[in-house]
Amino acid sequence: MNKRMTHAACTSILVGKDATIDGSTIIARNEDNYVAIAPKRLIIRAAKDYHSEYFVSANNGFRWLLNGPALRYTATPDRDASAGLYEESGINGHNVAMSATESAYANNQVLAADPLVGNGIAEDAMVSVVLPFVKSARAGVERLGQIVTQSGAAETNGVLFSDASEVWYMEIATGHQWVAQRIPSNAYAVVANQLAIQEINFADQENFITAPGLQDFVVLNHLNPRPATFNFRVIFGTQTQEDVHYNSPRVWEGQRVLTPTVIQQPEATDLPFVQYPDQRLSLADIQRVLRSHYNGTRYDPLGTTGDQNSREKYRAISLSRTQNSHILQIRADKPEALAAIQWVAFGISAFSPYVPFYSNSTVIPQAYAQTPAKVTLSSAYWLYRVLAVLVEPHYLKLAPTVVDFLTECERIALQHVTATDHLSELLPDNVISTVLTQANKEMTQQFMTKTQAFLGELVIKNSALSKLTFAMDKNL
Repeated sequence: MNKRMTHAACTSILVGKDATIDGSTIIARNEDNYVAIAPKRLIIRAAKDYHSEYFVSANNGFRWLLNGPALRYTATPDRDASAGLYEESGINGHNVAMSATESAYANNQVLAADPLVGNGIAEDAMVSVVLPFVKSARAGVERLGQIVTQSGAAETNGVLFSDASEVWYMEIATGHQWVAQRIPSNAYAVVANQLAIQEINFADQENFITAPGLQDFVVLNHLNPRPATFNFRVIFGTQTQEDVHYNSPRVWEGQRVLTPTVIQQPEATDLPFVQYPDQRLSLADIQRVLRSHYNGTRYDPLGTTGDQNSREKYRAISLSRTQNSHILQIRADKPEALAAIQWVAFGISAFSPYVPFYSNSTVIPQAYAQTPAKVTLSSAYWLYRVLAVLVEPHYLKLAPTVVDFLTECERIALQHVTATDHLSELLPDNVISTVLTQANKEMTQQFMTKTQAFLGELVIKNSALSKLTFAMDKNL
């Protein structure tokens, strides 16, 4: 298998500040993998100065010269970096958030005109060479676009950027052709492994950024089947059976949850990229989408509503191959030193709690920062993997217990953030980072202890659900 494709199955959500209940910007994604177990960890990279040093990818040999000051940033790399860092998601010292990538496919015609570049930039390197060097979401798009234009791209994919004001989604379609669109502040987007951006207004430079010469490339190579428009999805994307069963239903599900008044079909090929919520969205709404396995519908693989064919028809958002689900929240109503929170759920998002980490900290607790190769309940990644193994086989009987556990975790997390905010808001900037580092430590320990205790409860409950049982005389 091509190493560059091992992280190629995700679901992303982007939300503008006027579409959230508190004015936050949000980008979020389930990082899925082709294999069930691909351990992740959460770390902080310290700020540093680069003096003409090359970043070299262990994945495909991509090289990029790094110069100047690099900001502190959080990252969620693979435990094993031998095939590339895959830092995937993080927030830097200027409260710019980035999540990379949402893997996708371009059609053969556009790839024939501009093939992917074998040693171009790929998912494993993007966060590492972009996030530490940008001070706004727009600057993130521009830096990554410059790299793709100059060195080429090895993959077709999408990248999420946000800051306190703006949210951007960037799609790299071919070796050198890309586009980015700002999500309207009162809207959201759900993306699922397909090129999603639709009509591009080249005159609107506030909301669109494109590769140099994109229009000329399309005209020269006769690629636009609708010449009166410029629909990036139509020109560069695909419409395959995989889109119908693997991709589109997840977009439908996200929009069904967040905008239930709009009736659409799961196999529709024209679902809108930009959608508007029925009401302002909370963290719980975003978590509900990231945890979804078509809950309450006949397509739920863990449900009983539909027949077996229906339950196996569509690929769910929350998957056994999910390694890291994250919500990157930049809060507009908080001081800059407190504004950025990275909510992390390792393992299968349907069963794992989202733990808040203030990004303005100096170190991540060991349970998240160090992930051993073998299973241990002192590691967050492995703890939540074990949780999923205990829950899924008896999900229908355990679901109420799991919902209660996750609801309680959500309450604890929100109370922790509120208390930490109140404690920190009046502190001088030079001590806030220390306070937030301690807050992250306390939150981690509380969730680890709570989850370990919950595992004990599940072991007892599961013992009573064993099929290796028999009705017995009460005296035997």
